[in-house]
Amino acid sequence: MSQESAEIVRKPLQVRERSSRPLDQRLTLRFPGLADAYARLVIGRLPPTSRVRQGAVWRGSRLGMEAFNRRDVDAAVSYGHADFEFEPPREFVEVGFEPSYRGRAGFRKYVSTWSEVFGPDLRVEPVELIDLGDRVVLLADLRARGQASGLPFTGTIATVSELRHGKAIRVRAYFDHAEALEAVGLSE
Repeated sequence: MSQESAEIVRKPLQVRERSSRPLDQRLTLRFPGLADAYARLVIGRLPPTSRVRQGAVWRGSRLGMEAFNRRDVDAAVSYGHADFEFEPPREFVEVGFEPSYRGRAGFRKYVSTWSEVFGPDLRVEPVELIDLGDRVVLLADLRARGQASGLPFTGTIATVSELRHGKAIRVRAYFDHAEALEAVGLSE
């Protein structure tokens, strides 16, 4: 589904301060084939204006971010293809991070690498979710504390997820909301 043939849906998104794996997330991890079929039928076929799709995309994004914040990597990436590609912000690549990480093992390596810098205090607070049909944009605030210095760090982060059959196949991260929006043909 292309951006031209679908309406753009923008919705606020927030995560809970504390969370654990809910039943549907545990089932997604235990029965990935069922989760793939659900994603293909609901997210892959319904337009962004569908309330069912909106609920599925919003809930999946919220649960994925909550899992990320508690460092539950398997649950965080369970809404993506098994072999998805994650591209960190270019600023990370410029200081030595790999330009891309593939699948759960790759994403786990990425999380481990930045954990050495930020420690356990890094937290992503989503602000808005934008569904373009074939892509989903997540705009968020970023809070962290330097591992060595202990100094607080705040900023923004955004991801653009390309979808195939209702699941993320490529996720690109940006430290600038405007840059992410420009990447998908939108402006703030």
